[in-house]
Amino acid sequence: MIALDFNLNFLTRDLSLYLENHVKVAFFGSGVGLSLILGFSAAYTCYYLSSVVKKPQLVTGGEKFCHFLKEHCPVVSETYYPTFWCWEGRIQTLIRPFITAKPWVEYRNEFIKTADGGQISLDWFDNDDSVYYPDTASRPTILLLPGLTGTSRESYILHMIQQSAALGYRCVVFNNRGVSGERLLTPRTYCAANTEDLETVIDLIQSTHSSAPLLAAGVSMGGMMLANYLCRAGRETSLRAAAVFSAAWDVFESTASLEKPLNRFLFNSYLTSCLQASVNRHRQILEKLFDIDHVMKAKTMREFDERFTSIMFGYATNKEYYKAASPCHKLKSVQIPVLCLNAADDVFSPGHAFPVEAAKQNPNVALLLTSHGGHIGFLEGIWPRHSTYMDRVFKQFMQTVIEQGSELENL
Repeated sequence: MIALDFNLNFLTRDLSLYLENHVKVAFFGSGVGLSLILGFSAAYTCYYLSSVVKKPQLVTGGEKFCHFLKEHCPVVSETYYPTFWCWEGRIQTLIRPFITAKPWVEYRNEFIKTADGGQISLDWFDNDDSVYYPDTASRPTILLLPGLTGTSRESYILHMIQQSAALGYRCVVFNNRGVSGERLLTPRTYCAANTEDLETVIDLIQSTHSSAPLLAAGVSMGGMMLANYLCRAGRETSLRAAAVFSAAWDVFESTASLEKPLNRFLFNSYLTSCLQASVNRHRQILEKLFDIDHVMKAKTMREFDERFTSIMFGYATNKEYYKAASPCHKLKSVQIPVLCLNAADDVFSPGHAFPVEAAKQNPNVALLLTSHGGHIGFLEGIWPRHSTYMDRVFKQFMQTVIEQGSELENL
């Protein structure tokens, strides 16, 4: 024991001398390095708590919906604490796909035919082990719409299914044409402005599970498509309510933001290449109508849309397509409860383009706006692997509508 104490004292003394000498050499004075680290940490903490951590802003067009959300969805009133080491929007956007877990989900795949001869791939999570809703006929169904090139295997979709499974719900993921491995049967893909495929899917779900409550949640472009559908359908929809996450409300503003040098480098070029890769996979059928080589030379998403998307869906100009794809111009037509989550630092949907005034004029619409969170980020906690703020908003809203939805009648 005496020898052990002697060795520890010896090592402690040497370590102290080593640190003291190196601190002197590096920082021209003993303890300066530690002081700088502590000072920086204190300053960073003060900035984080005073400027980053904030309560979300809830914008609604009616007191009834606002009161409903605050009473039954406490998450809308909670202070949002972004992950302290990656709170900035671009960082949250970039890191989320790599840091969040991908829960295992076993799907049942179904192909359905469309009026034009195409096919749509649906991935069902039937949740036959549901404890709360053992009767499949009445088990609530959540329709999920992934982002621009997303599929049922995206981490945010898997998290939504995990949250839904815990509540006993059934889920079905609507994969846009040609993105989940299936081949195109017709020279047609998808876009945010065209909701025909979505309407087909909703009709199928309703006819298959007519006694079950049906809700929907769309993310990014999936949210835009869902919002455009709701604007067009009004009250003529089978959906009881919907949630929209990280939607680009004004495509003109979103495109301008993504064409800024840093955003173009980080996001625009990559997404353009993903869209081109999808087109190239289906070159054999698409080249009957399009100059694929010209499409493959596009450098930005705007150029891709000018050469491919707007032409495919019959728009005279790309500006005409972007106007049709922007839900902000039509939000007043939504006639069912919709909760929309956006972050002010989302470069895909800049804060100045949020449809705040339109939401204030529609009692069916609620915007939940956070200061940070990026695009489909909303990371929180020290190591945000298993749950995000977006996950909690999704779970609470879906559960509340299904269990307390009668309170939302006649908004």
